[in-house]
Amino acid sequence: MTARSDDPLRTAADVMRQVRERCVWSQRITHRDLVPYLIEESHEVIEAVEGGSRDDLREELGDLLWQVLFHAAIAAQDPDDPFDIDDVATTLSEKMVRRHPHVFAGEVATTPEEVLVHWNAAKAAEKRTRRSVLDGVPRGMPALALAQKLVGRAAGAGVVTPAVDDRESQPLGSEEELGAALLGLVATARAHGWDAERALRERLRGLEDDVRAAEREG
Repeated sequence: MTARSDDPLRTAADVMRQVRERCVWSQRITHRDLVPYLIEESHEVIEAVEGGSRDDLREELGDLLWQVLFHAAIAAQDPDDPFDIDDVATTLSEKMVRRHPHVFAGEVATTPEEVLVHWNAAKAAEKRTRRSVLDGVPRGMPALALAQKLVGRAAGAGVVTPAVDDRESQPLGSEEELGAALLGLVATARAHGWDAERALRERLRGLEDDVRAAEREG
């Protein structure tokens, strides 16, 4: 191990480099191969945040960090356009400094709303090549989370999705109407500042508790 003992992040990066170079399974893994693991580890972090212990959260954050280190180790071996974890960290630091001018420059932000103004202005300057407010929205997001993101982007373009409160209550007669009703619920969540994806996850946890209770009683 070549890393200094007082630099745990560098040690982790060096461990990953050696695994990539010497483990026959890891040597064959591509960015695409890692995607399912990245999704799984991300959801395990969410589960630890919402219902786990501090030990669970620390462990799951480490597993997610491993995915980042793994992708960087793969990228470092690219014959045409290599970059490593230091390049990733440098790019991240530069971007976060740009997007926080109220911290690192002379701008002022005394409210979260003002912070968001600076953030969006910096982001818009970085993404000048984008032609639509929808550009950059990952379509692989869970459907509810994607819907909430798109409803917000749509509002920025002047396309307003009516909330459920704004619709006349009527029975659903088709799958298309069901989709419209679900989108209306997402718009309602956004209007109230709620997270639709988290709301459903938490309600599903309650359902799981009910099922387990019923199984114990049965």
